[in-house]
Amino acid sequence: MPDQDLIYDWNEAGERWEKPPFRVQLSDETLRDGLQSPALRSPSLEERIGILHGMSRLGIDAADIGLPGAGAHVARDAERLAQEIRDAGLAIRPSCAARTLREDIAPIVEISQRVGIAIEVCAFVGSSPIRQFAEGWTVEQMRRHTEDAVRFAAAHGLAVTYVTEDTVRARPESLRELFRAAIDSGAGRLCLCDTVGHATPTGAANLVRFALEVVRESGTDVALDWHGHSDRGLAVANSLSAIRAGASRVHGCALGIGERVGNTAMDQLLVNLRLLGWIENDLSSLEEYCRAVSDAAGVPIPSNYPVVGRDAFRTGTSMHASAMVKALRRGEAWLVDRVYSGVPSNLVGRRQEVEIGPSSGASNAIWWLESHGLASTPERAQALVQRARSADRVLTEAEIRATLASLDETSGS
Repeated sequence: MPDQDLIYDWNEAGERWEKPPFRVQLSDETLRDGLQSPALRSPSLEERIGILHGMSRLGIDAADIGLPGAGAHVARDAERLAQEIRDAGLAIRPSCAARTLREDIAPIVEISQRVGIAIEVCAFVGSSPIRQFAEGWTVEQMRRHTEDAVRFAAAHGLAVTYVTEDTVRARPESLRELFRAAIDSGAGRLCLCDTVGHATPTGAANLVRFALEVVRESGTDVALDWHGHSDRGLAVANSLSAIRAGASRVHGCALGIGERVGNTAMDQLLVNLRLLGWIENDLSSLEEYCRAVSDAAGVPIPSNYPVVGRDAFRTGTSMHASAMVKALRRGEAWLVDRVYSGVPSNLVGRRQEVEIGPSSGASNAIWWLESHGLASTPERAQALVQRARSADRVLTEAEIRATLASLDETSGS
């Protein structure tokens, strides 16, 4: 029976999220913006290279490999990462961050020339009135810096994305002036930033539509990026809303790492885009990518974290296990993977797991025994359930096997 006959999808029943008329692209900020969290440790260069390979396996389009203007050590690491992309033939485009200053962009030009591959320049400037007031900037000063920086990068043959920090709290008249200055100076993309996690999905869409209006007025073919943060817990929803409104590339970091509470979670973004049918990326290595970042940056993955958390496809509940066992008996793998899961585990290279704990019943024991290639009898299932009900957590494999061994010894089998 087709799964659409068994799942009534209210996501499709009225207002629908249509597939965008453009290819949705992804830019990974894990190795630059993501590492700005004060709680993280800085991954070694070899660990960063491994993470870069993980991004490429997931089909991520671009990766920020550093801000070379921050110092010689950052420039050295960025060059090594660019070399890896070149030498390993990774299907990912490198970008580097820079302030809208020539001295920040010059090292990117030099790295690009030495390595022999194009590196996108992401030139940023604070755009909101609160930033202008704190920094003592005027819009005129920002416009002049914008024009000089973008022209300098473009003159050296590098693609430029013009990044306005705190875009979601900036005045439209200021943005219009800065956007036009960047476009007229040679920027190929504008990046709209929710730097402090202020936006709602409606706000994200409003901003994207405004920026598209400015682009149309310019008569150019400039594309839009969306860069979000998670301070209100809306980063993934905001990114999807920005895409619906016309942003063709969105940014994220593995596990949502980054300053304060972090950036848009790239892993969650990938899963949602795939489930929506907006991308076709192979996500079978998603857990590997997240684990690599977790280990390298010292970020533990909560057990209840979506999709890659330990409990994402794991249950110890009797009712859930019973439904899954019944689905299993029907011989329908897709049914097992969906009867109690909104995300199919096989989409991300995982599988459904059933544990035996205080809330478990015979179905939990039956699943566990059969999935471990062990004989499943009513006596064995009952013994495991009784053992679990005296515990305050799910049983470990060692405890389960010890219970079975004790039962077998008692029964003389």
